[in-house]
Amino acid sequence: MLGKQIRERLHNGERVYGTHSVSFGNPLSAKWSTGMEQDFVFICTEHIPIDRTEVAAMCRLYADNGISPMVRIPYPDKYWANMTIEGGAQGIVAPYVETVEQVKDLVGAVKYRPIKGEFLQEMLDGTRQPNAKLSNYLNEFNRDLYLIVGIESVEAIDNLESLISIEGVDGVFLGPHDITCSMGIPEEYDNPEFIDTIVDVIKRCRARGRGVGIHMDSTLDLCKPFFEAGMNFILNGADETKMIKLIRDEFQLLRQRYGDKFIHSGNMENQSERIVY
Repeated sequence: MLGKQIRERLHNGERVYGTHSVSFGNPLSAKWSTGMEQDFVFICTEHIPIDRTEVAAMCRLYADNGISPMVRIPYPDKYWANMTIEGGAQGIVAPYVETVEQVKDLVGAVKYRPIKGEFLQEMLDGTRQPNAKLSNYLNEFNRDLYLIVGIESVEAIDNLESLISIEGVDGVFLGPHDITCSMGIPEEYDNPEFIDTIVDVIKRCRARGRGVGIHMDSTLDLCKPFFEAGMNFILNGADETKMIKLIRDEFQLLRQRYGDKFIHSGNMENQSERIVY
């Protein structure tokens, strides 16, 4: 799916589906993914140690195979957003956004490339408008780009209307781990207070015509009220966690069936469970 199609679906309420890719630079991953019925791939540079070259390679590979590359940058910064787009990203996910100023800077980097400096600032402030020729050029130049802002704190939720009212915001990503911590109920994803909060945010985003989603990992029952509220940005799990769980479960089944016992040494903490969103 092209970035333009992702953007249109985010706004009109149609669902888009994807997963978090942790398969660093593997040229086969993108090809395999074409059979997984996913619209986008979510590449994280906030929590995952991955460099600019790897991100660019992954973006090009997935885009060439018809999957829109969506990249979460390390923090809400216009320079990171522009740099990541130049590497091949179509979607920018900016984590932990809380202020209107942050959103405006991100919109400028994603939607008004290559305009910069005073000209861009005046456009963002509404004191200067591009002529028809430049406006048409910018729309075409950035036709496959879309911006998703991360709402991940009580402060951001309180300021939601101001953040999503800015023209150029296409969607909202809700980080459940950070939100529950900000609410003082860490990882209590079944807490009614958390569920009610997310449902309210989803409804407000959809009322503004913004796409909205929350990271989920096979918690379909917990996410049912989110779907019912209008959630249409579906980020389901991560390739690494899905692979680890599948292989682990199959080995456990085989050992149980044939009476074998797993003997291990060292730290066996499941690091995949420490990936946070």
